[in-house]
Amino acid sequence: MRAVVCEGAGGIEVLRIGEIPDPQPAVDEVVIDVVAAGVNRADLMQRQGFYPPPPGAPGTIGLEVSGRISAVGAEVEGWSVGDECCALLAGGGYAEKVAVPAPQVMPVPDGLDLVSAAALPEVVATVWSNIFMTAHLKAGETLLVHGGSSGIGSMAIQLAVAHGARVLTTVGSKEKMEFCTRLGADVAINYKEAEWASVVQEATKKAGADVILDIMGAKYLTDNVKSLAYDGRLVVIGMQGGARGEVDLGRLMSRRGSIIATGLRFRSVEDKGRILAEVVGHVWPLIAEKKVRPIVHTTFPLAEVAKAHETLEQSSQLGKVLLTI
Repeated sequence: MRAVVCEGAGGIEVLRIGEIPDPQPAVDEVVIDVVAAGVNRADLMQRQGFYPPPPGAPGTIGLEVSGRISAVGAEVEGWSVGDECCALLAGGGYAEKVAVPAPQVMPVPDGLDLVSAAALPEVVATVWSNIFMTAHLKAGETLLVHGGSSGIGSMAIQLAVAHGARVLTTVGSKEKMEFCTRLGADVAINYKEAEWASVVQEATKKAGADVILDIMGAKYLTDNVKSLAYDGRLVVIGMQGGARGEVDLGRLMSRRGSIIATGLRFRSVEDKGRILAEVVGHVWPLIAEKKVRPIVHTTFPLAEVAKAHETLEQSSQLGKVLLTI
């Protein structure tokens, strides 16, 4: 089958289309004929040599797909050849076929097209597991989302609003501010033009944010801690701004705050299955009711994978970038 392979680690020039063996399902897996695959920042890191796949996972890039099931393992129940689905992967999505543990496979939400469904698994699993399962965001609380125009950010805004929370977000342009406001964000802050932490204090009347979803890591650590409300929860899911920082423990303790760092890719199949079961139960109805939607910025054919990575590297997208197979 065709798949994206990397000739070493580096820039987009290492990406090429090659031929690799078709996957065969283990007894607890299904094989999906891929229709579309999501492009994530983790994919860029893997291409650069900084984020290798977990042991046993495919070496090829790609953490989420949509498609149709073409083979079913002997012990799999509930799935049949021909079923349309989307899936969360530990790797291997940039290909014509991929084998996936059955607990990581989800039906396509009612009313959603199959290509757009590829924009869901990684984003929704990340947002739901972190904001709701871990940080326990409640109606009436305030959520601060960094990078609100990204795939994760745009989904976080929508889900928080759907659950009755107030949303503040940071972005890098006026266009992205307007985009996030249309999604329901109460306050959008252009971090290139304003000190976002000061705006958060002003917007919350110095109360701070109950939950902060952070992709920046060290660069924002000090201001994130300053921006926490009493009993606030800072959830770090990325390190675009560095991996090492200093924490003002006095400030953190005075606010009874907590800092949580999480990842999705290296979780067990059982853990991922538990998260996805909640996603299907809680998020899929909101998508069917059109209260929440995946936002696809653009799609590229598999052969133009380098352009897809370049788009993400430039941070020019509003929502998700997809590859179509």
